[in-house]
Amino acid sequence: MSEILSTPGPAVRDESEIGRYLRWLESRRQLVFPDYDSLWQWSVTDLDGFWSSVWEFFDVRPHTPPTAALGRRSMPDTEWFPGATLNYAEHALGREEDLDAVAVVARSQTRPPVELTFGELRDQVARARAGLLRLGVREGDRVVAYLPNIPETLVAFLATASIGAVWAACAPEFGPRSVVDRFAQLEPKVLLTVAGYRYGDRHVDRRSEVAEIAARLPTVERVVHVPYGPDTVPDALGWTELLAEPGELSFAPLPFDHPLFVLFSSGTTGIPKAIVHRHGGILLEHLKNNALSWDLKPGDRMLWFSTTAWMLWNTLVSALLVRASIVMIDGNPVHPDLREQWRIAQETGTTLMGVSPGFLMACRRAGIRPAEEFDLSRLRQIGAAGSPLAADGFRWVAEQFGDRVLLNVGCGGTDVCTGILQGGPLQTVRAGEISGPCLGVAAHAYDSRGERVVGELGELVITEPMPSMPLGFWGDTDGSRYRAAYFEQYPGVWRHGDWVRFAPEGHCVVAGRSDATLNRGGVRLGTAEFYAVVEDLPGIEDSLVVHLEDPEGGNGELLLFVAGPGELDDTLRTGIARALRSALSPRHVPDVIERVPAVPRNRTGKKLEVPVKRILLGAPPESVAGADVLADPRSLDPFVEYAAARAADAAEPDADADAAEPDADASGPAAGSGQATGAGHGSSS
Repeated sequence: MSEILSTPGPAVRDESEIGRYLRWLESRRQLVFPDYDSLWQWSVTDLDGFWSSVWEFFDVRPHTPPTAALGRRSMPDTEWFPGATLNYAEHALGREEDLDAVAVVARSQTRPPVELTFGELRDQVARARAGLLRLGVREGDRVVAYLPNIPETLVAFLATASIGAVWAACAPEFGPRSVVDRFAQLEPKVLLTVAGYRYGDRHVDRRSEVAEIAARLPTVERVVHVPYGPDTVPDALGWTELLAEPGELSFAPLPFDHPLFVLFSSGTTGIPKAIVHRHGGILLEHLKNNALSWDLKPGDRMLWFSTTAWMLWNTLVSALLVRASIVMIDGNPVHPDLREQWRIAQETGTTLMGVSPGFLMACRRAGIRPAEEFDLSRLRQIGAAGSPLAADGFRWVAEQFGDRVLLNVGCGGTDVCTGILQGGPLQTVRAGEISGPCLGVAAHAYDSRGERVVGELGELVITEPMPSMPLGFWGDTDGSRYRAAYFEQYPGVWRHGDWVRFAPEGHCVVAGRSDATLNRGGVRLGTAEFYAVVEDLPGIEDSLVVHLEDPEGGNGELLLFVAGPGELDDTLRTGIARALRSALSPRHVPDVIERVPAVPRNRTGKKLEVPVKRILLGAPPESVAGADVLADPRSLDPFVEYAAARAADAAEPDADADAAEPDADASGPAAGSGQATGAGHGSSS
């Protein structure tokens, strides 16, 4: 039984947004739910009732009312709120009573702090809208942005949405190839960009990148330069010129399914998928998630560091839907040190702080005590997403904040632009586990036969439709790529691509991407299980595991790469093997254990297990992951060297004949000493 760290307190129903929702259901619909589990069960069985209640509870005001909440139910062609017309931007910008409330608080390493009220934000959006219309932008056109997480990006996005044009963004640290691979698919009319920015104490000049991107997007009719730092973009329209004339703040009445923005898959293999999200689906899902899971309400402030290329940027922006303020951070989030985000949370009065699991573990290792060192008295919830959080990370947050702050660890994705598994005020927090499925998300685990499993690893699936499932992929006119991506393995059921294990009570553990699953001798092993054990050992800060299959059906080869300050000697190798064998099983003991300078991750913090595996199988690195996708562009280099060394060894089969025998404590199927060359020797300093 997992360790319980916190349970819902007696005041939750009186003080939280989900408690207010439960009282509303009881008074307006005579529905009474004693706990979260019963509420969730209703939310995924009575789809009409649940989603229409979200519409009414949050007072969605359409231009044209829908004829029903749910028309066609079958996936992937579900029909939501047929007949309705609305506009996401209209709901994000507040109403007359909100004009004086703070909407945006921005902190940057490039310029002084910025603060905008809803009234000021509305004025800038109206002006940007008028400017875009002067440039010829119309409903259905595409506007793309090469911009950081700054207020101008928010203004441009909402202005684009108000017209009914389609938005897409890339962070300015992306290189030209990555940007063009994304934006060229959309054939955009307008490109907004900065000429550079600061990252910590370093100025980054992006003028040559901007010039190349613009040159390779032949449909772009106008480039708009957003001033940010000392440089300018030649021959571009200035942001001040775009906003020079006042305009009417009006909103195109759009069908529920009208495209709002395009998000892109991480692009670690091939051209990124261009995932199209709709006005109505994002509006309803983010109202539900931000209020009922994250407990955001008017007057709250949400801080979650994100680049504009990550779906969490879109989710951050949607805090405006519930009249919470958003805290926008641009630059290096750990400059000048790990305490910077805690400082910003104190300065801005943050109530919901989102961070990566890696950040929490780094703070733990550094001995930071945020609740003692900073005034975080307004903080009620810490969100964590992007990768699994080890049980010790859960315990560290509980030790620092006690019951006063809820730790909400979630798993979601770009594909649905929200959480799938998550916590909330009504849910129990257990060390190392996610509290359960989100409301309205019929998440389960399936085995290879398409049967539901509990207590064992299975594919994470969603068996009922939800409004924020995408319209499809841009340019996929017949929907074949979209269906193949999510519905091919289990027809009519969404396969998300993660391994998950659900307990009978509903809490769960995500065990890594199913396309990175370690299939050892026919037994599937989740990568997250390895990391939870290995990264808890002294001297190891990060790790990555891959499995190279045996084409003849044997156990194959299990390789573990570790990063950390300590030397990887035989003592540490033996300790790793012993810990894995004891905590998991002999099958989890690697054949090879090597040290690398850093574990490769993409810019949203996900470990790049599949690209590393493909490199070890001989693929050139440029074909598996663009350098701009990587958080550290050099992090794949040791694996390229290691792959070359393996190939050389394979050409001389007797070269390692005198290698050390496996340690007795590392026994198990194909356990070994890991005395290989490449990543672990000579390239790790």
